[in-house]
Amino acid sequence: MLDDLKLIHERDSQDTLGTAENQWMQLEREYNPKIYDNFQPAHIVYCGMGGSALAAALSTSWPRYKIPFELVRNYDIPAYVSDETLFIASSYSGNTEETLHALSIAEERGAKILVISNGGKLLDHAKKHDYPTISVDQVRGPRYAVLGELKALVSLLRPYNVFAAEGIDDILHKTIEFLKEAVTEWVPTVPTASNPAKMLAQELIGQSVAVYAGPSLFPAAYKWKIDLNENAKQLAWTDAYPEFNHNEFLGWTKQPVQKPYVVVELRSNLEHPRTQRRFMVTERLLSGMRPAPHVVNVPGETLLEQLVWAVAFGDFVSLYVAILSGVNPGPVELMEKFKLEMNAKT
Repeated sequence: MLDDLKLIHERDSQDTLGTAENQWMQLEREYNPKIYDNFQPAHIVYCGMGGSALAAALSTSWPRYKIPFELVRNYDIPAYVSDETLFIASSYSGNTEETLHALSIAEERGAKILVISNGGKLLDHAKKHDYPTISVDQVRGPRYAVLGELKALVSLLRPYNVFAAEGIDDILHKTIEFLKEAVTEWVPTVPTASNPAKMLAQELIGQSVAVYAGPSLFPAAYKWKIDLNENAKQLAWTDAYPEFNHNEFLGWTKQPVQKPYVVVELRSNLEHPRTQRRFMVTERLLSGMRPAPHVVNVPGETLLEQLVWAVAFGDFVSLYVAILSGVNPGPVELMEKFKLEMNAKT
């Protein structure tokens, strides 16, 4: 079925597979946002929901931070937010109510405001107040803009010398070439027998998916969850080693092994050696109690290469799961209905 290009086009009417194939281009964009002169933040707070939070999650693995950084997925913000805080409001649509409410509180506290948005109330507000703002490439929704928003976030924050990583420009350039080559193995024209994304999708269809990773790749694992939820309209959850071994690990021990789930593990040779060992020991001890994991050994010389490879591979896998399930991966109609219901007067 996944080698029927006509069928793929019919079910993927918004060409989300094409968006996934070209997402490396988002990392090529250059931004020169306004900066706050003579300001050195004590901490950074980033507020975003759903796909608009993914870039912030990725940034905690690469390029990481030298000062405290907190991701908020909520209406409220930390009590410590003050005039020493850089507050980033991110909403692809510009109308995310949680982000707009959190922004209003940050403004009351005197925080310095940065904005990532492509429109709506947030972009209008940013223009009115002349906040440093970046609008990323227009794609099919925030879950497809994660690499562009990561590049935007790096561009917004670099002037403040808050990143732990060195050689950012060189790493980004090499990562673009790395990802550009990688996606050629997953595109629809590559037959299933030679296409690892299509092959894995066949194993995930119709089942709830548990996606596990170590701390470094956990943001990518969370992106897998979002993709399976939104693209394939399929249940999925995620957890990270080593925390997994302190609780969820035991949840798999009840018989029978024929549980209605499938397990995917994103493994990195850049994780702490003890974390890498946990994957092996866990697989051995849960043998016969948990479905054998589908192990994805994530390639890449740098952590950014591994992160973007894992993100992009998950995009393709989830899109093929959607196509196999007869689901159009683009629309999120029930989510839009939910937003209307929330805004309706009662």
